[in-house]
Amino acid sequence: MSPRWEPNPDIRRGRSVVHSLHAHLVFIPRYRRGVFTDELLVRCEEIMRDVCGDFGAELREFNGEADHVHLLVHYPPKVALARLVGSLKGVSARRLRQEFPAHTNRYLWGEHFWSPSYFAASVGGAPLAVVKEYIENQKRPS
Repeated sequence: MSPRWEPNPDIRRGRSVVHSLHAHLVFIPRYRRGVFTDELLVRCEEIMRDVCGDFGAELREFNGEADHVHLLVHYPPKVALARLVGSLKGVSARRLRQEFPAHTNRYLWGEHFWSPSYFAASVGGAPLAVVKEYIENQKRPS
């Protein structure tokens, strides 16, 4: 008897696409100020999980330190990553400032919570060298 095939949870299917897109994102607060406490990190994760859900994405991992946060997001191809990042940063900044005004105002001044820049890397699947070799070895039409 052959083992039962188990679907890969990282592979999603849409009407006309099969995909597995993951991004590693890193956000830092304005001026890289150490604003995050454990309580703020927990709330930030909750907010970002909700935002991802609104986009049909999934926040797979979240963690951070006093001066930055890391996210691993599984997202569909219809989502522009820059738009998702904008919402993640915008919604979290607004809610964290509303819910923790005394703390956030002590570390951050002005209207901004996050630095305007961010780090994004695609992750998952085969290493680039393996994909490159696979493509190079495809048979060319005669």
